[in-house]
Amino acid sequence: MSLASDRPEFVPPKTSGHGRAIGLAVLAHAFLIAALTWGVGWKRESTNAPVQAELWSTTVQQAAPALVEPTPPPPQIEPKPEPKVEPPPPLPKPAKPVKVVEPEPEPKVDPQIAIEKAKKEEKKKLEKKKADDDKEKAKALAKKEAEEEAAEEAKLAALDKKKRALEAKKLEAKKAADAKAAENDKKYEVSLKAAREANLKRIAGIAGASGGETATGTAKQSTGPSAGYAGRVSARVKPNIVFTAEVSSNIEAGVEVRTSPDGIITGRKIIKSSGNKAWDDAVLRALDKTEILPKDTDGRVPSTLEMYFKPKDLL
Repeated sequence: MSLASDRPEFVPPKTSGHGRAIGLAVLAHAFLIAALTWGVGWKRESTNAPVQAELWSTTVQQAAPALVEPTPPPPQIEPKPEPKVEPPPPLPKPAKPVKVVEPEPEPKVDPQIAIEKAKKEEKKKLEKKKADDDKEKAKALAKKEAEEEAAEEAKLAALDKKKRALEAKKLEAKKAADAKAAENDKKYEVSLKAAREANLKRIAGIAGASGGETATGTAKQSTGPSAGYAGRVSARVKPNIVFTAEVSSNIEAGVEVRTSPDGIITGRKIIKSSGNKAWDDAVLRALDKTEILPKDTDGRVPSTLEMYFKPKDLL
């Protein structure tokens, strides 16, 4: 047995008007849905309706968008105090009004303007192409100039290297010539000393001179060359003369030649210029090439000789 049956004073009293409250709630929600539905502007007309317009101005202008009235807010309904009930599920949000944009009328295009515009575009293309071609030509020209400059620098470097090598070769030849000249000078000093000693001996033995009956000298022996010695010297030197230039007259160059006792040429110099430097140099080169003069019949070589050469005598 329950306590409620035993003690009825603990049982809560029954509430009245429950059905009326539910009815009022349903009626309020239905009214709210109707108000929201009435506030949305439904349009069933087609938005692609044709539009006609006349142009009164050469400048094309766009029309402002159509005025759309805002949706009025739903009326505020003060709810009456009512008992707590379960809230209904949330209603879907009303769709936003669609903004209708009328298509813009296509502007009329003047054919002459279109032609001018096409010409301008074509002209711009041609100018751009010409500018690009000029840039390419400038790049090619700069590259060619750089290559030519590099080749010229390489050529100059090669010439400079060749010049330095030639100068070094000339310096070596000069050093060799100087060494040879120093050696010849040393030999000349030796030969001069020997000739001086020979002279002293000759002076000491002048009493026993060996000259002929018609001799007028005072030396022990004749020191001058024999009659055929000049021809022998000339025959030794002339084959070494190289001279290809043509001369109008039979010019003559005189040379003084110094020799050692054994016939080695220790020095030579021009004592009578022919007036033609090429012939004078050819004679000096021939003496350098000869190097040694032949001995006379007495087995000696004069220490100093004067020789004269003519170019036509070589023929």
